[in-house]
Amino acid sequence: MRNAALVLGIIAGLIGMIVGFFSFGYIEAIQYYGEVDGYFEQVENSDLIQLTSIIAPMLAIAGGAMARSRALWGGVLLLISAAGMYYAFGFNVFTMFPVAFAAVGGLLAVGAGKPDEPKAHF
Repeated sequence: MRNAALVLGIIAGLIGMIVGFFSFGYIEAIQYYGEVDGYFEQVENSDLIQLTSIIAPMLAIAGGAMARSRALWGGVLLLISAAGMYYAFGFNVFTMFPVAFAAVGGLLAVGAGKPDEPKAHF
């Protein structure tokens, strides 16, 4: 389960980076060139989308990388990433795979059977 969470988290982060790159770029292009009525308009909450474009894929990759050694922490990061991408970008044809992969990877990492180590997490 930890290996599956690792792979799903890294794939979710890479696809999320592509979605984030285009979302960030679209917002910057509209701010620089201006709106074209009926074709290109600025989105609401542009600051939230730009912040999530950077943070959510980074959390997915970090959570996936941590899933083997620290499954609980990695799973929490993956679930936060999935929630952030869903909140900022919604669920559509471009975001269905990064959101689903991060959520499933997070659930797999949190549900990993044996505890990470006998010592406390902190």
